[in-house]
Amino acid sequence: MVPVPKVTPADVVAAARNPLAFIAARWTPDPRTVQRAALAALVMSVVIVVTGGAVRLTGSGLGCPTWPKCTDDSLTTTSAMGFHGAIEFGNRMLTYVLCAAVGWAIIAARSEKPYRRTLTRLGWAQFWIVMSNAILGGIVVLVGLNPYTVAAHFLLSSALIAVATLMWQRSREGDGEAKPLVGKAVQQLVWFLVTASVLLIAVGTVVTGAGPHAGDSKEVDRIPIDWETVAKLHSVLAWIVVTLTFALWFVLKAVDAPKGPLDRTRDLFLILLSQGVIGYVQYFTNLPEALVALHMFGSCLVWIGVLRVLLSLRERPEVVADLPGPSVEQSLPTRA
Repeated sequence: MVPVPKVTPADVVAAARNPLAFIAARWTPDPRTVQRAALAALVMSVVIVVTGGAVRLTGSGLGCPTWPKCTDDSLTTTSAMGFHGAIEFGNRMLTYVLCAAVGWAIIAARSEKPYRRTLTRLGWAQFWIVMSNAILGGIVVLVGLNPYTVAAHFLLSSALIAVATLMWQRSREGDGEAKPLVGKAVQQLVWFLVTASVLLIAVGTVVTGAGPHAGDSKEVDRIPIDWETVAKLHSVLAWIVVTLTFALWFVLKAVDAPKGPLDRTRDLFLILLSQGVIGYVQYFTNLPEALVALHMFGSCLVWIGVLRVLLSLRERPEVVADLPGPSVEQSLPTRA
């Protein structure tokens, strides 16, 4: 049996003062462990978006009519609240799973040797976004699913996905100075793609706020815009993103770009095609809930794909410490 190390009073005090430093001093994770922790945080950031969509699509947005409790008298859902209460409360509980995943990423990044400040800060950035979005989610419930607060809730979730994607990418590369792999013109084209994608996501939240899926079976305020008109604008922006991605792939081929940017652009193009098919089918079939949920999942994949294209345009090598060379006296030949 492996002996259990003794814990001294000094250890207890040190752990209480700075738990992360205490763990980091006694544990060095494998680089793959850090990468998996960062990936787990990214996966959970997508899961929480999809389950949040399930809450809205099942009309369970006010299944727990108040916050932070589920009812005025109960912290958890009750049998009287039925299916909708269970769905809404279940989504709230997944927030704790997301916090655990982000916490694991922070601990792993903080414990890696050598210490990587940027990676740890990205983990903490996720934590504060999650906390902010949890409070905003409570506000969404308290204001009766106001569509503007629902849109802000989704946009903050998109920001979480962006930071999680960046941390996952940074966990798989070094801390050396970023070296561009393509020229300025290609970089500008990709930034146009990122901007168009942000607009696509933003307009998508307006479609949601004006569309038929209000989020609850009760009367819920909607954005006073014809949702079909906004959906057509959303479609135009989607085609702009597809066109920019297609053009980017040809430009990368023309300039003989490295394999990384080409592969990421190809992946994004395939995701966009799949997302486009789902979008048109759901539009012409009166927005069935299952397809809307699949479309929300696809929107997360599109956003991740766009960010991976952006991050593939540069590389960060490992930082190699300068090893001390022999002294002048040591390098001179000795005399007999």
